[in-house]
Amino acid sequence: MTTRFLMLGMALTVLFGCKKGGGITNFNMDYEATFVIQNGTGVSVPVSVLTPDIESNSESEFAVNDTRKDKIEHITLTSLSLEIVTPPGQEFDFLEDIELFISADGLDEILLAYRYNMDNSVGTSVVLTCSQSDFQEYIKMDKFKLRVRTVSDEFNLNDVEIKILSTFKVDAKLIGKG
Repeated sequence: MTTRFLMLGMALTVLFGCKKGGGITNFNMDYEATFVIQNGTGVSVPVSVLTPDIESNSESEFAVNDTRKDKIEHITLTSLSLEIVTPPGQEFDFLEDIELFISADGLDEILLAYRYNMDNSVGTSVVLTCSQSDFQEYIKMDKFKLRVRTVSDEFNLNDVEIKILSTFKVDAKLIGKG
């Protein structure tokens, strides 16, 4: 009987005692944006498209997670995917390369994610390779911009609206710790 209580106590400690262990918290921040690749884009010609400003809402996200800007240790991009919104049935087969860059007021533009030599059978959604940079200075800003650079390997007859879905992982100290 004593062994059962001891085992139960150890299990509860493992399950609940390490929830935000050591004064550190980890959480995700998700962002969406859309952009359009205009029809008639030339083959093998790099084309850049800017997204409208993206509100980071970082202050409120940090507060909900019991932290704040000065407690952030790292913010990394864990996933970035693209989905074609319109026209229906359009696939990414017209693209050869795609790169996304992030910028914010007072900060240099840096590579966020990319995919090179895309297979023509990629379909209507594609997952990009995430840069291993620390993006905390960009996400801590009130807003940031994304620039998309594409190279087509086929002539595109339609405007193509594309949705960007990204997830950033935040590592931070809790308020009142460390």
